Amino acid sequence: MERKDVNLSTLLKITERRHHPCAGARVRYDTPQASPARRTAAANISQANMTANRERRIIHLDMDAFYASVEVLDQPALRGRPVIVGGGSERGVVSAASYEARRFGVHSALPIATARRLCPEGVFLPVRMERYREVSARIMEIFRRYTPLVEPLSLDEAFLDVTGSRPLFGPAEEIARTIKELVRTEIGLTVSAGVAGSKLVAKIASDLRKPDGLTLVPPGGEREFLANLPIGKLWGVGQASREALGLMGVRTIGDLGRLPLSLLEGKFGKHGRHLHEAALGIDNREVEPEREMKSVGHEETFAADLTRRQDLERELLALAVRVGRRLRRYGVRGRTVTLKVKYHDFKQVTRSATLTAATDDEGEICREAGELLARTEAGRKPVRLLGISLANLAEAGAARQLDLFAPGHGQAKKEGLHRALDAINDKYGSRSILPAALMEGEEEK
Repeated sequence: MERKDVNLSTLLKITERRHHPCAGARVRYDTPQASPARRTAAANISQANMTANRERRIIHLDMDAFYASVEVLDQPALRGRPVIVGGGSERGVVSAASYEARRFGVHSALPIATARRLCPEGVFLPVRMERYREVSARIMEIFRRYTPLVEPLSLDEAFLDVTGSRPLFGPAEEIARTIKELVRTEIGLTVSAGVAGSKLVAKIASDLRKPDGLTLVPPGGEREFLANLPIGKLWGVGQASREALGLMGVRTIGDLGRLPLSLLEGKFGKHGRHLHEAALGIDNREVEPEREMKSVGHEETFAADLTRRQDLERELLALAVRVGRRLRRYGVRGRTVTLKVKYHDFKQVTRSATLTAATDDEGEICREAGELLARTEAGRKPVRLLGISLANLAEAGAARQLDLFAPGHGQAKKEGLHRALDAINDKYGSRSILPAALMEGEEEK
């Protein structure tokens, strides 16, 4: 077990002599950006890694029913019971369901009301996002013991490029088994793993033997592995594509792989080439350890539609408070404020505005969101959901554009107040100190 104690700098020296191909695209991910040291280390490895795709070894790790499993971890008495995590009202949707609950047909994105009908004996719990983030951070730390090339897709799954880690930790399959065991013993949860030469195939593989599974696709075996799987397993194949391909006699990924590229491009355009390459297991995207934040936000679905202006404004304030705290926790500020409104008829609209300077202040966020709300039909039409997000992010330490009409010490005092309030809420709970308008709302409840 001594190999596990080698530090990251030693691993980097070894991986600098290994190679990976490079090609990929950034995606949205609402967590803090990687540290400069980790970005530099990953860049060095990516620059050095240039061998053929068949030599790459990618692991996709996917936690099993993550939110529900964390709830069982914290409340062992729930083990073996159908646990359903979702919105706090009948109008919310399921965020996660334990495997016991899935036997009743409950799954993610299912309306809570439907889930209750399908599984009346289920244990319904609210989402505890802060707790899930805490556990996720510990899991990702385990992943990074074996490679700096870790690309989180969400709180509960990530790609790892372990091509350069093999001289230190052994074959990719051994690394996957070791990580699975560490997550079990150190965290108390199970994770399923897929090992392959590309991200696409590794992700498909990790899903085949859930929960607590491990699927290995040997180099060169991608096409054979995919051949008999249903076409819906491929990324980018939704309901419309499945129906169109079904009319062409395509039922499996192998069926798709036998179709000429020219036929697929004629039918689906550029997407046809993606389908063709995916069916053959071709995916040259690199694992990207730096996931750049695009936005920070929060939204809320209400138990009853809101029609009164005062209720809408109070909910906007509650959202702004949560978003402001989250921005400060991540150490970023945003310039572009976006308001999302979903009416009772499920029609959805968004309104955006860009500030002169980036902010993490909930008062400023709430004022801007209120102005955006006035540009909607909220109040005239019942509102089912509200959401606020900030984009166009910058690090909180970055230079701010000076306001010639505002004294400089005022901003410093406001930032100091935020730090004090955040510290109290972190220590005693997120509702320890709230704006007076929200305290009034609590009293009404």
